[in-house]
Amino acid sequence: MIRVLLVDDQPLIRSGFRALLDIEEDIEVVAEAADGKEGLDLARKHLPDVALIDIQMPVADGIEATRRIAADPTLAGVHVVILTNYGLDEYVFNALRAGAAGFLVKDIVPDDFLHAVRVAARGDALLAPSITRKLINRYVAQPLTTGAGPGLEELTSREREAVVLVAHGLSNDEIADRMVISPITAKTHINRAMTKLHARDRAQLVVLAYESGLVAPRTS
Repeated sequence: MIRVLLVDDQPLIRSGFRALLDIEEDIEVVAEAADGKEGLDLARKHLPDVALIDIQMPVADGIEATRRIAADPTLAGVHVVILTNYGLDEYVFNALRAGAAGFLVKDIVPDDFLHAVRVAARGDALLAPSITRKLINRYVAQPLTTGAGPGLEELTSREREAVVLVAHGLSNDEIADRMVISPITAKTHINRAMTKLHARDRAQLVVLAYESGLVAPRTS
């Protein structure tokens, strides 16, 4: 059973998402919150698999709630998915930096929404390749902080290769094809790299790859 926490200051939005989730046999909404502080408290109480958090809320916004969840070792199993009206804007970019596993635009179609919740709960491929490429484009538009990041020197050559391909927006299957390995082995390389780099998920792995200088953005 996938346990979900809904955090949004608009009751109608929460009700809509809950209505979709409640009819699924493998998903359970364990709690709802109207602001980031209440959401953090409920995350600690219920330990959900997925926390769907609105990015703009009173008391504590989605970025602050995400940052606090990511910093709490007892909440390491909570995958934060940011809810937004605007797509990949500055708020979402900052939320990904803070530790969010990914984001959903609120006008997403129901089937895609349910699929995203299940993907987030698995902790696997939390950013679709198309979203990863948007994230990469965002990095191209701003100066980067280069230099070896913590744990970067501990990566094997195959792990580095896998991280580079993740940062280029490839899916696990595409990485496996490129490296001539099985998808399971590709996932293993990625997971080991995430552990060594202390990345909570695929989104942070992309962030670290660019900030460390392991991958350089295209300039044209």
